[in-house]
Amino acid sequence: MRISKHVRIAVLVLVVLLGSVAAKAWHDTMRDPVVQRVELEWDALETSQTHRIVLLADLHVSGPDMPPDRLAAIVEQVNAIRPTIIMIAGDLVSDKRTATRHYSVEEALAPLAHLYPAAVKVAVPGNHDHWRDIDAIEAELVGHGITVLRNEVAEFAGITVGGLDDDFTGQADLPAVLAGLELPDRPAILLSHSPDPFAAVPPKTGIMLAGHTHCGQIGWPWGGSPATMSRYGQRYSCGVVEEQGNVLVTSAGLGTSVLPFRLFTQPEIWVIDLVPPTKKAAEP
Repeated sequence: MRISKHVRIAVLVLVVLLGSVAAKAWHDTMRDPVVQRVELEWDALETSQTHRIVLLADLHVSGPDMPPDRLAAIVEQVNAIRPTIIMIAGDLVSDKRTATRHYSVEEALAPLAHLYPAAVKVAVPGNHDHWRDIDAIEAELVGHGITVLRNEVAEFAGITVGGLDDDFTGQADLPAVLAGLELPDRPAILLSHSPDPFAAVPPKTGIMLAGHTHCGQIGWPWGGSPATMSRYGQRYSCGVVEEQGNVLVTSAGLGTSVLPFRLFTQPEIWVIDLVPPTKKAAEP
């Protein structure tokens, strides 16, 4: 049977197109994380104070895209930023079926021992951490100098931080965390794996930092994505959102979930610079 010239051309075009998409996906997956920045005024700071927060999310250490040596290189990238506080918004490990290799908790988290030593380090769990072994993960993080908050409140470098346990697996207790905050006199930072609890945060609470959505992981070329893993669709799926005097920063994260690749999204490191208000009431 002879294949027509038109069919051969169509097959060639399809092969080239699929190859281009595969190359784009691998580039989007394996590129160095993009450093996203936002500067926020923080009423609790004195005139001369500033804080630089680095937000990491969704490490998902597993092959082929996030082996521990790639995480080690990302740690070096974080350290060059010289943060005051490093916050990790859950999903440090991954047991996805499409992975080419799964790593033990010790192997997966070993690079985090080398995070910038002068920085305060705090983390909350994600759904994948609960599905693996949250107690073992917490113990390993604590051994690397990282405080784990599970529906708890603590103060770091003069900043009140409320750490939510994972909302996706039903572990989050927002009322308990809010009860531990000194609101409204002292704004706080809420660290959460999922951004979804932001909808229930009272006005003028402060800032929430989150991940989980991967900004869709597989997006549309024109923006947005077909799936976000959020009950609110695109509303909290990516970037900076302001509502009721609160600010939410949702990171695209570093690794991948379900499928081991990204497309039209990129791994991210968020830098949140807290600065004192620029407008002070004039003294009489």
